[in-house]
Amino acid sequence: MFGGPSKPPSKAELKAQEDEVYQTVQRVAIGSILLYLSPFAIDYIKRLV
Repeated sequence: MFGGPSKPPSKAELKAQEDEVYQTVQRVAIGSILLYLSPFAIDYIKRLV
């Protein structure tokens, strides 16, 4: 804030940030799908028992 603008991130730092974002989005998508399907799986298992 008081030290002036920071230098722009390097290409390696940008790549690392993009990889982290991709992994985060992928984990959220998988988690959402699992949470959506879990009631159906529980119902199916209850019917088997």
